[in-house]
Amino acid sequence: MNQMRTGSGDPPILPPSVADAQEAARRISGVAIRSPLLRYKSSDSTEPIWLKAECLQPVGSFKLRGVFNWARSLSDADLEKGVSTQSAGNTAQALGYAARLLGVPARSLLPDSAPKVKVEGVRAYGVTPVPVPFSALMDYVFDKGWENEPYSFLNPWGDPSMLAGSGTIGIEILDDLADLTAIYVPVGGGGLVGAIGSVIKELRPSVEIVGVQSTGCPSLGAALDAGEPRWVKAGETICDGTMVPVVVDEMYPLVSSVVDRVVLVSEADVRTAIAHLALRNKLVVEGSGAMSLAAALGEERDGPVACILSGGSIGADRLADILATEG
Repeated sequence: MNQMRTGSGDPPILPPSVADAQEAARRISGVAIRSPLLRYKSSDSTEPIWLKAECLQPVGSFKLRGVFNWARSLSDADLEKGVSTQSAGNTAQALGYAARLLGVPARSLLPDSAPKVKVEGVRAYGVTPVPVPFSALMDYVFDKGWENEPYSFLNPWGDPSMLAGSGTIGIEILDDLADLTAIYVPVGGGGLVGAIGSVIKELRPSVEIVGVQSTGCPSLGAALDAGEPRWVKAGETICDGTMVPVVVDEMYPLVSSVVDRVVLVSEADVRTAIAHLALRNKLVVEGSGAMSLAAALGEERDGPVACILSGGSIGADRLADILATEG
């Protein structure tokens, strides 16, 4: 794959509206939970940090919101074909959960470097995993290989129904936290921050949208610095769910229009955040999900802030190691 390639040539992805998110909320009601907004337990006397615990969704991540909204938006004929996607694991697990509820088969292309816990999670939900090199996944999206899929294909980065489902998180946070000043959102491909940011900026433009990435894969920061998408070399990181080395052309206009700034967090800070969440709030959160708290803890706060804990797919061995060294 040519790593200078940053998109497929499709038009920019449109932002989900509040109305789109409200319709999605009706579709996913009874399947995805309204996740709790929990106060971070700390002796710190500064402004509070609130945790949007998407790790408590039935499949352990926020992905269920968008995936089920997408599946329910399909025609009966398209749904009967079965469903497929490509992901590092969380989207695939959500797809399997939705497919099982709807009684259709599912498969997922996923990186051959995906953590064992995520691959096992995919299989556990009845999804057929298809491991391929990451470069092949990017080519699959850019070249629209999904058009030849026998199943109905979900683009996990930019499908409008997926974004509308993710946007429901923003509505819930504003309903629960009237004096919110900022929200910290993990960033991989950009869909989550684009969706939440669009909804929040429509309802309450003063709220600051902070995108959070690992120092091991700062693709959004590089893009904003350059004013256009840029490839970065992804290093080793426990934030594997957000290890996307480019924010694609189609997504960049949306993300850049709603993100006020980007914060990069170190591996050490993420490990500390994972340990704090487990020991103080009794929440099991993966590296990509804990990035948001790691960022918030490293900054002064002018008022209440919210952190998206996007997922909880972390292996037992890794969690045990973190608790042994950071606890």
